[in-house]
Amino acid sequence: MEYSREALIEEVSGQMPDKRWKHTLGVMEASVKLAQRYGADPERAETAAILHDVAKYWPVEQMREIIEQNGLNTGLLKYDKQLWHAEVGAFAAEHDYGITDTEVLDAIRYHTSGRENMSLLERIVCLADYIEPGRDFPGVDEIRRLAKVSLEEGLIAGLDSTISLLLERRRIVFPLTVLARNDLVRILEDKR
Repeated sequence: MEYSREALIEEVSGQMPDKRWKHTLGVMEASVKLAQRYGADPERAETAAILHDVAKYWPVEQMREIIEQNGLNTGLLKYDKQLWHAEVGAFAAEHDYGITDTEVLDAIRYHTSGRENMSLLERIVCLADYIEPGRDFPGVDEIRRLAKVSLEEGLIAGLDSTISLLLERRRIVFPLTVLARNDLVRILEDKR
């Protein structure tokens, strides 16, 4: 059964603290604006945004179990737990909320890491997560500025900020994030 927008909002908002729900509202707003600017379906963008962090506050062991028992990407388990909620969120969107649109599911699945050959919807939700109005980190204003000029430029700047932070902290960089960044750079080079 697929939920109505209102039912989906009610269900998802109850699974996270108010501060995270406020972030989700910001991602919804940014996703719709980016979809309108860059020619994607605003309704699909909003649906992915509503669900993008649905599993963010689920217990780590529950997420691990869902990944292991449902044939999801077990390679994620070798990396930072912050990545797990996206994979589990896509699973929940499909199995708990009846989302069957694979592009919406992939936008949820890759909103944290990115990947090569991201669809327009994936790029929009990933970038919206960086630039939503409540975000406040060094460089976010520049990412917002670039997002108005080019989806790819904005997303590269966002991914660069994530990679830089991880390098600064001597943390492991998830390979898909590097591949996503390099792919976007290639796309821009091909446009020149």
